Amino acid sequence: MISILSGTADLAYIIGFSLIGAVVAFLWAPFLSKILSRLNVIKGPKIELISLGSHAYKSTTPVMGGLLVVLTVALLTFLFNWNRSFTWVPVGVMLISAALGAIDDVMNVYGSERRSRKLAHVITLIRVHKEWRMRLWYVITLPWSAFKRMSVWFGSRTSKGVFVHEKLILQFIAGALTAWWIYAKLGPAWHFIYFPFDFSWNADIWIVPIIILIVMFTANAVNIADGMDGLAGGSLIITFSALTLLSWINGFGEIAILNATTVGALVAYTYFNIKPARFMMGDVGSLGLGALLAVNAMAIGETASLFFLGFIFYIEALTVVIQVISRYLFGRKVFRMAPLHHHLELLGWSEERTVMRFWVLHFIFVVFGFWLALH
Repeated sequence: MISILSGTADLAYIIGFSLIGAVVAFLWAPFLSKILSRLNVIKGPKIELISLGSHAYKSTTPVMGGLLVVLTVALLTFLFNWNRSFTWVPVGVMLISAALGAIDDVMNVYGSERRSRKLAHVITLIRVHKEWRMRLWYVITLPWSAFKRMSVWFGSRTSKGVFVHEKLILQFIAGALTAWWIYAKLGPAWHFIYFPFDFSWNADIWIVPIIILIVMFTANAVNIADGMDGLAGGSLIITFSALTLLSWINGFGEIAILNATTVGALVAYTYFNIKPARFMMGDVGSLGLGALLAVNAMAIGETASLFFLGFIFYIEALTVVIQVISRYLFGRKVFRMAPLHHHLELLGWSEERTVMRFWVLHFIFVVFGFWLALH
């Protein structure tokens, strides 16, 4: 387990930043709510869920409420906790991912229809296009065209926002920034993955693709889980609370303060997001906070515990992966609708029942992950 004793801070001082984050976020949350409503930043419910009466009010609920957390955390960190060794990269990665989410949210609300050329169409153009240069170009770019079409499998049905392959490119950049920071700047100790009970693995250069993959997958996992009022916010409070304590125990005072600030801002967000929500997180919040979760966990040496610390998010994402593989390889669906929370909703579970039980389940696994991290 990595420990930086010089970064320790008093626990009461750290918890104080949770209170500061909550107070600041509560103060400007009504203003943000009014602005989002006035700008009519509304996506509406998913097409498949419109028939459910419980989703009717979401047709008038603004998105991009995640700005409350992202901007509060960024501002307080810049003012009181800016440290070139341990906070500027996590906050930078959060802001890059949040910016991607913001672009997607805005395009989904205000944008026009966007179309992506089907792979069969590209293959046809290779055969029939009258310009040999264009035929050659289509041949050279065929792998890229195939990647774009395959990435659509994991995206939503919206045709206005950022395409999945575009998201993956920008998320790769955020993951690469994280990998550069951890591998090149934090030192050789971070090239190891530390497992419970004093076992470790020196990943060496392989830690780079591992970090990139974890950042990308975690950001998307939180994004996928953000589909019910209070679900992502409440679960993130539990996760970042555990990360706050682990950061303090491991001696990462600056990261502990960053996590504590995030907890406070999330408390304010969740207060306004509990059903019926004043606003929803949107991609700006879920992608930004998902990336921050991954970066902070790996920065304190808790990569091996990350699955349990982000349990409900990874389970939700895995149900999407299972659904896609089953549909495209076997021609059948495993779930009525992925991710899991919508499957349960279509089975008759109320939104409140699903969210609260997911909170409880998530808490249990986070505590288990916390226990593992202590060993």
